[in-house]
Amino acid sequence: MNGVLILDKPAGVTSHDVVAMVRRATGERSVGHLGTLDPMATGVLPLLLGKYTRLAQFFGQAEKSYTGAIRFGFATDTFDAEGEPAGQPQPLTLSLEQLRALAAGFHGERDQMPPVYSAKKIHGVPAHRLARAGKSVPVRAARITIQEFELLGLEAETATFRMRISAGGYVRSVAHELGEMAGCGAHLASLRRTQAGAFSLSQAITLEDLKRMTPAEIEARLPHPRTLLPEMPSVTVDEQTAGRIRNGMQVNLPEFSGAPLVKIFTAPRELLAIGKRVAGTLAQPTVVLG
Repeated sequence: MNGVLILDKPAGVTSHDVVAMVRRATGERSVGHLGTLDPMATGVLPLLLGKYTRLAQFFGQAEKSYTGAIRFGFATDTFDAEGEPAGQPQPLTLSLEQLRALAAGFHGERDQMPPVYSAKKIHGVPAHRLARAGKSVPVRAARITIQEFELLGLEAETATFRMRISAGGYVRSVAHELGEMAGCGAHLASLRRTQAGAFSLSQAITLEDLKRMTPAEIEARLPHPRTLLPEMPSVTVDEQTAGRIRNGMQVNLPEFSGAPLVKIFTAPRELLAIGKRVAGTLAQPTVVLG
């Protein structure tokens, strides 16, 4: 089975757990997710199936959208509700409008320090493994962009929010930093991913639905290949040209727009390769699927 499956991940399971469940449900061994969701988080988790796992590099910079809640009053060591309190509780003394003014300062590009309890690799080892082993975790700040961060409401010590953040950004870190600025500490209380790049909740299926579906029914829910990576135009080639592409040779393609990368098909749903423009309509295959 080749394609992209969009799941609505429930709370309490890891992204790795979801990969194992999808392997059992589809019978496809090659499965990889696009962007880890923490166990407590829910929402959009796209997974690449079969030959499409080779396309992961082209999805890596997708922006993500979230809704969730931030609990003020104390920080935690993991920056979320699954961690241990990192200090004594402090009262929240700021109003919603004052908190909104602080949140507005997060918009745009900024350096962000990822949590030490995260999946970020340190010399090939996930940072959270080092942290739980009591070892030093030399995390480095990353340059991210926050397109939107809006506090929607405040009830007692908990604020609801909406956020759009670039790939590699941690919502947990934003919650932690906002708590520091508020003077009372804070942590992420809940999180739901509503969109990952071009994939949204409206396309997602639940794990319960997945378990009830046959492989054929699952395959019918995969987005059409030509709708994937919409920033790349699509072209269709004849079998002679396809043979040259399979051998890694440069080819002249049917006219396509000035995009640097192009999706190359041999039939309406048969994605053969991703090609990189060399000059004019001359392209070099960079990833060949068939």
